[in-house]
Amino acid sequence: MQICAVSARLCRQALSRVLMSALNPSAAPPFRLAAVRYWSNVPFLTVPLARAHGKSFAHRGELRQAKRIVVKLGSAVVTRGDECGLALGRLASIVEQVAMLQNQGREMMIVTSGAVAFGKQRLRHEILLSQSVRQALHSGQNQLKDMSLPVLEARACAAAGQSGLMALYEAMFTQYSTCTAQILVTNLDFHDDQKRRNLNSTLHELLRMNIVPIINTNDAVVPPPEPNSDLQGVISIKDNDSLAARLAVEMRADLLIALSDVEGLYDRPPGSDDAKLLDTFYPGDQHSITYGTKSRVGIGGMEAKVKSALWALQGGTSVVIANGTHPKVTGHVITDIVEGKKVGTFFSEVKPAGPTVEQQTEMARAAGRTLASLHPDQRSEIICSLADLLTERKEDILAANKKDMELAVTAGRLSPSMLKRLSLSSAKLNSLAIGLRQIAVSSLDSVGRVLRRTRVANNLELEQITVPIGVLLVIFESRPDCLPQVSALAIASGNALLLKGGKEAANTNHILHELAQEALSLHGVKDAIQLVSTREDVEDLCRLEKMIDLIIPRGSSQLVRDIQRAARGIPVLGHSEGICHVYIDIDGSIDKVIKIVRDSKCDYPAACNAMETLLIHRDILRTPLFDQIIDMLRTERVKIHAGPRFASYLTFSPSEVKSLRTEYGDLECCIEVVDSLQDAIDHIHKYGSSHTDVIVTENEETAEHFLQQLDSACVFWNASSRFADGYRFGLGAEVGISTARIHARGPVGLEGLLTTKWVLRGDGHAVADFSEQGSMKYLHENLPVSHTIPSQRTSN
Repeated sequence: MQICAVSARLCRQALSRVLMSALNPSAAPPFRLAAVRYWSNVPFLTVPLARAHGKSFAHRGELRQAKRIVVKLGSAVVTRGDECGLALGRLASIVEQVAMLQNQGREMMIVTSGAVAFGKQRLRHEILLSQSVRQALHSGQNQLKDMSLPVLEARACAAAGQSGLMALYEAMFTQYSTCTAQILVTNLDFHDDQKRRNLNSTLHELLRMNIVPIINTNDAVVPPPEPNSDLQGVISIKDNDSLAARLAVEMRADLLIALSDVEGLYDRPPGSDDAKLLDTFYPGDQHSITYGTKSRVGIGGMEAKVKSALWALQGGTSVVIANGTHPKVTGHVITDIVEGKKVGTFFSEVKPAGPTVEQQTEMARAAGRTLASLHPDQRSEIICSLADLLTERKEDILAANKKDMELAVTAGRLSPSMLKRLSLSSAKLNSLAIGLRQIAVSSLDSVGRVLRRTRVANNLELEQITVPIGVLLVIFESRPDCLPQVSALAIASGNALLLKGGKEAANTNHILHELAQEALSLHGVKDAIQLVSTREDVEDLCRLEKMIDLIIPRGSSQLVRDIQRAARGIPVLGHSEGICHVYIDIDGSIDKVIKIVRDSKCDYPAACNAMETLLIHRDILRTPLFDQIIDMLRTERVKIHAGPRFASYLTFSPSEVKSLRTEYGDLECCIEVVDSLQDAIDHIHKYGSSHTDVIVTENEETAEHFLQQLDSACVFWNASSRFADGYRFGLGAEVGISTARIHARGPVGLEGLLTTKWVLRGDGHAVADFSEQGSMKYLHENLPVSHTIPSQRTSN
């Protein structure tokens, strides 16, 4: 989230005035900060939020319901790297997020550090100005720059900086028509019952008036924290972490967001080998954490943050610890947390029954390595077993699918095309089993196949061999038949597999996954395929760049686009749209044209390889062939949209197309007119999606020109676009169709899930041996490639 240009300019002007006032006390202050000021009458979006306090949220997704939120800004977040002054740009983006949430109808409170740093900047400025002007003139400019400054006492810095810090917040929030109020507290304010009631009453009144309270410890008078001074069941205010926790519980806040300079809670000090960021932390897991040193500023540390977070959690407030200093995320870290995104570490009292998605990924990777080391015959045996299970357990599968279909129809949220994809039948299961057996045969010549052999030098041979990619994440919607297909391809290629299916197919996916794991158990690799059934958002899964090697989306174009945007450092294999064209040339056969157009559009309109645009040569208009095409489409109940040129030829035309880049996914298509073969090619290049495109013609020269000039993943001559499919290509099945220019393209089967590695076998060779003074010479001779895969270990 970026601050808009106008607001940013106003904010900079306001900040400049505040800083000048803070550093020059003689100047008139630009703002007068009242203890309480009524908010402006600017309307704001009200979010319906209601929740009984007393129990913290169990899952991240529930954080969207948070009404009352405390945001704690640690010293490292508020201050600059030199610890002398405030990080103004960072603060501005945080203020924008808090103001936005406040204007949504939430009740926001800020617990802030920064008074000491701001005061240190101001006092240093004052000390420099108070130096003798005469001394400065006689000493010279260079010595003036090198003048040493005394060590400044923290309480004095806090006293000097508090007013400036609050004026800064006031200036920033004013840009969003949001009022703030300052509250300074000490430990005594919480231990004295009357003071605590007064504080509670004041905060509630401020929140009622839509004012953002900004709370800080009164560091000008607060005594040093005493070790182990917590009262029984009550946390002592030692730092802003404990202050934020105490305040959140006292005010019955729904959520406490603690921003620091680390991504969240790690199981060991960040930066150390194998340190792992914990997505979720549960009470009782403290023994598994090794704490490091505290941050560069402040008096707390991660151990203090965890203690405070657990205390707040016990009091009914959910907690997230996250990084508020990272330049790429600071502008939306708070809003991302409130939206339930996987940011930082979420503290939860509810531990899931099964493994986390991170644990599932680790289990899959470990078992996947064993799977890859199996003999090809063993992997083939697993796939054949899965094929048998699809037919043997057919009744169980169809019963689960019937349950999903009934729930989907009752909910009424799926389109007819999506319902068709969700539905399974005996014929579909039989077809799946046949495809899986084809994959089983292909798997015999997959992992470990030698692609190239080279004699680099005497007794130094190089091989390039096929190996698995690693861990695949396949995300699919309403297509339970995708699960066994992708599972078989992963097994054949020796890849670990993480599956995330749509909730509309939950029952069907569950039983199909059970069957896949039953087949894998034949050779002790059950965990190689995992089904993600937690509340993990797709965007969160796309952030596991250190654990997942390739993402393959199977679903709508919107799903693919969302994943491509969300993926961070993980390659995405797939296509966002299937805008397939059929071009009818002047030399097209009437019978072939009718048959191919009908099949391309009407066989399965929801498929990504269905025709969406019919291109017709201009000379075919007002011919019997054109009339037969229109009559056939009308008979098949295909809704026609006219392209701009086609519409210009008609007196009464169908509805004109809104866009020539439309994927209808239904019994609809666009018809457009072109003047020539080259016009058709140019149109497809401009409006197509590089998926599958067809020419229907009896002119071989025209056809070859089309096939050579068009750069789509699949180009066909006198054949339906529906042939763009892994099963129909003889690949057994596919994980999807890729329109990418690198790696795999078109229907991606077994070969597309393999990569290569180089294996060099030597005998004490060193590069120095091949220098001008060395005794050896490079040969680089190509050697014959054996088609027999080297023997791999067998399982017990």
